[in-house]
Amino acid sequence: MSVAEPDDAPGSSGAHDAPGSSGAPLRVGVLASGDGTNLQALLDGVHGREAVVVAVAADKPTAGALQRARDAGIATAVFALADYPDRAARDGAIADWLLGHDVQLVVLAGYMALLTSPFLSRFPDAIVNVHPSLLPAFPGVRAIEQAIDYGVKIFGVTIHLVLDDGGVDTGPVIVQGAVELPGAVDPRAVHEALRPVEHALLPEAVRLIARGAVSRDPGNPRRIVVAPER
Repeated sequence: MSVAEPDDAPGSSGAHDAPGSSGAPLRVGVLASGDGTNLQALLDGVHGREAVVVAVAADKPTAGALQRARDAGIATAVFALADYPDRAARDGAIADWLLGHDVQLVVLAGYMALLTSPFLSRFPDAIVNVHPSLLPAFPGVRAIEQAIDYGVKIFGVTIHLVLDDGGVDTGPVIVQGAVELPGAVDPRAVHEALRPVEHALLPEAVRLIARGAVSRDPGNPRRIVVAPER
């Protein structure tokens, strides 16, 4: 693991408050594998206001998200799988690092590795993911390619909770958005069309969580209830 910490990085006892449970800005940790455009959307949309991004980790040192974080004075770390005996050990180390920064909400912003129980169990109902389809349609990898192959006319983005349930993209939906692309055949073109949707929805989901507006429906835990703004 390689780590870069700002001078004022906090420590932690390993416990964290529930998302949106206090009046202070929500402390967000981001996991990314790529360029970090969704991280940038958070930095531009909510950082320093409803929420503050305090830690950014990647599974590869070349991830562009790391430089975006460094430029913003945010602590960074690289957790390469080759540095650990297995995925569970690596995921446990990531969880320890995030909790050491008092992270309350984890955002998977283009993080391409599946997380295991040693990580997921540490952040119950406090991990959100960006997925490029209208879940429950087309979960897992190559979601856009799946949708193109199926011949859909409407593509979309889902921001959902990540659960420790053994599934992939099975968590409850927080927000969704869609675009009509009736003749789409090029996955790259579809992804570009979906980027503005991702960049709008992710900060909105974090904003809702930060103000404590997101909860489970007691009658149907799969359904997320969003409280209206007062």
